[in-house]
Formats: sequence, C-alpha cells, structure tokens
Amino acid sequence: MKIWYGYGSEHSMNLVMIGRFKNVGDAENAKLAIDQLIKQVSADVDAGEMVIGPPTDSFTPGMLNLLQTLKVHILAPDELQQFGYDANVGLEGDKVVITTDESDVSAFLKVLVDKGARVEVFSAHFYPEAGHGRGK
Repeated sequence: MKIWYGYGSEHSMNLVMIGRFKNVGDAENAKLAIDQLIKQVSADVDAGEMVIGPPTDSFTPGMLNLLQTLKVHILAPDELQQFGYDANVGLEGDKVVITTDESDVSAFLKVLVDKGARVEVFSAHFYPEAGHGRGK
C-alpha cells in the first residue's frame, strides 16, 4: 500500500513562461543551462543522491560543480527539485519557452532572469490565443 503525504488536484496550471533575450545566442545559452540543470537533477536522483519531494538544504557535489561552471549562484538547494518536474523547455529564436502543469517554477524564473531575460508568465487556460499551452 502506498500512502501519499501531499495534496493535489486534477486542475493543472497549464503554465507558460517565456524568457525574451536581447539576442538568439543569449537564449541558446539560457536553454543550455536549464537543460544541464535538468540533466544533473536526473543524474542525482538516479544515483540516489537526491530525492524529489522532501526538502533539502544541501547541494550534491555534481550540482555544486555545475552551478559553479554555469555561474548560477541564485538557486537554493530546495528549488533544484523543480528541474525534476515535468516541463517542456523550447527555443524559439530569441525566446526560451517553458510549459508545465506545475506552479512551483521559481528556479526556472531565476535562471532566465540571471541569464538576461525579460520574463512573461501566464496560464494558457486564460490566454489560449498565445499558442504555447501544453498539448499544443
């Protein structure tokens, strides 16, 4: 028997986050950083060094090394779990477009802003004409 210790609902955020950059190169660098963070979280989970769910107050050695390499110094250890959630990260010219059903997205926002983006965040439930909702 599995016991759940969280609350959830069937309503998804259908959240869209668009980071607009001054040029395509900056957008590509930001997307690469996010992709590397996602990959590192996955590796840390697979290695048993990180568990998605319970709060944490420390970085894994691999993550600490990656954050130093990326020169990203604004993320808290607990926020890194967000890179383990289901999210689509795409590149559209000078924009990085992130779609997710999650509402906890501060880590994505911080990386985009830290890399120079002007960020727009909205629910595609309310703005379907924007054309970025999940399932499109």
